[in-house]
Amino acid sequence: MSVVDKALEIAATLCRTFEGLRLEPYVCPAGYPTIGYGTVNKPDGTKVSMSDPPISKETAEEWLVGELVSTYMAGVLRASPILLAYPNVLGAISDFAYNLGVPRYRASTLRRRIDAEDWEGSKVELRKWNRGGGQVLRGLVRRREAECLYIN
Repeated sequence: MSVVDKALEIAATLCRTFEGLRLEPYVCPAGYPTIGYGTVNKPDGTKVSMSDPPISKETAEEWLVGELVSTYMAGVLRASPILLAYPNVLGAISDFAYNLGVPRYRASTLRRRIDAEDWEGSKVELRKWNRGGGQVLRGLVRRREAECLYIN
């Protein structure tokens, strides 16, 4: 199995677990119309709207994998090419980027710790990203802990 395939398997499993699957549009906690496994922008570049029709589980899977590879994993690798040597970490950080965005990863102390191969420091930094609306959210605490399991 290639580095990217192994990382994709990890990232997709984490995303499925923590995003959940909704086949009809809904408004996510951040206030955006969303569908599938947390998809906000469809593959054609249009934003999900509340008037969109339901999608199939197969479509949700295709969109998730496509977004992970082309947007999130690619963005993480541009910021931290060292992760090609660490597929488990790449998978975990790709899930982090799916949840919070590549720009937040790129600008973070977490990225600096990853690039320095400071794995314990990376876990400390990762665990700090557990808030939504100014409050610690249990779901984010659980997600960060799950990601930490893949950090060397």
